[in-house]
Amino acid sequence: MNWNSERSYIERPKPERGFVLVIVLWAAAGLVTLALLFGESMMLEYHAADNVLAGVQAEQAIEGAARYALAVLTDWDEPGEVPDTSDYLNQAVEVGDALVWFLGRTTAARTTLRTSAQQPAYGLTDECAKLNLNTATVDMLKALPRMTDELAAAIVDWRDEDEEVSENGAESPAYLLRTLAYECKNAPFETVEELSLVAGADWEVLYGEDANRNGVLDPNENDGNVSWPEDNQDGRLDPGLLEYVTVYSREPNKRADGTARVNVKGATAQEFQTLLQEKLGEDRAAEIQRNLGSDLSSVNSVLEVYIKSQMTEDEFADIADAISVSDEENLPGLININTAPEAVLACVPGIGTANAAAVAAYRQSKSGSLTSVAWLAQALDEANAIQAGPYVTTRSYQYTADLAAVGHDGKGYRRVRFVLDASGEEPMIRYRQDLTAAGWALGPEIQKRLAAMKGTIR
Repeated sequence: MNWNSERSYIERPKPERGFVLVIVLWAAAGLVTLALLFGESMMLEYHAADNVLAGVQAEQAIEGAARYALAVLTDWDEPGEVPDTSDYLNQAVEVGDALVWFLGRTTAARTTLRTSAQQPAYGLTDECAKLNLNTATVDMLKALPRMTDELAAAIVDWRDEDEEVSENGAESPAYLLRTLAYECKNAPFETVEELSLVAGADWEVLYGEDANRNGVLDPNENDGNVSWPEDNQDGRLDPGLLEYVTVYSREPNKRADGTARVNVKGATAQEFQTLLQEKLGEDRAAEIQRNLGSDLSSVNSVLEVYIKSQMTEDEFADIADAISVSDEENLPGLININTAPEAVLACVPGIGTANAAAVAAYRQSKSGSLTSVAWLAQALDEANAIQAGPYVTTRSYQYTADLAAVGHDGKGYRRVRFVLDASGEEPMIRYRQDLTAAGWALGPEIQKRLAAMKGTIR
């Protein structure tokens, strides 16, 4: 190496080692940031997938619970009698990693519906404890809470076959003026939710303070205008019309064993005499027949038969399921007086608002011994009992299974309402409605329990 080349080499600039280090640090920071972002993204994906899994578990639990409810009705020992909630599972039922509840309205819960209870009742809900929109008269509809004269008339106009507007009612011209125009149906209601299409049935009328339709007073339903829905903050639940109405109630006109009932009117009168002799003996049968007289064509209900025959309650209980005053295959819209709340009892002619509280109190005092409609004749005077007779029963064949479920760790809340019909040869699902969007319906106590159980349900 000559001097010049060596000098040139020595004077060459040295690399900026600090600059390289900065670049390396920036690159490392970028990689760490990407790793953190990727990790956070993966964690979000994991939680999302976990929630989806919990939701699927809840959905499958609900489907299984619906089939279980059908099995309960299939294995009925006494078809037509309301299944006792102690005879089947209905609270926090484990289905794999999920838990499912039957949100219900037991008889006790229905009589205290307007109290401050904050926890739901559990079990199947009797649809025959409600007023049927397709059979109720205008006057019966008017007796419902939150009902107006206009809405009652509009309900009848909606289901009748003509376009003739009744007093205070509404037909197609009223609906065709709406922003989204439609015609009056002029046919029977198929669901109770169809009420929202009827003139005068706004949200407040239909739902009242019970925004999530669980039948109990939730915190947001007792805080005035602080949170939705608006309420009067009086510590009592005021539900809307949907709590009290149905379109499903229908009783098969046959005995519990499936054989035909005896129509006490007309051609089968002799069959009635034979039935009385078999059940009560010839002498007593003859006495009852004398009390009733030979012409029963004007008798309008089995309760009237009981009153005019002067049978004892026990005697009538032996034959009540075997007799009828109709040859129709089904008897729609009868109200089960053993399970109907006071607000529905008030709709029954002969009971009305004047006698509903007394009837409910009498029923409560005789709980466990209400084997036939005969008890109503003890709670009312004879004229009112005869008037009520054509509208009442003590049998039920349609039920709501309002199923709420959560998946593992109390996540994935789902809720589906099923209407089950056991009036045919086999129980079947008549209707289903997803109520998940209505919000949490199991009350704050269960929410706390699920939080405490997190990680232990699986």
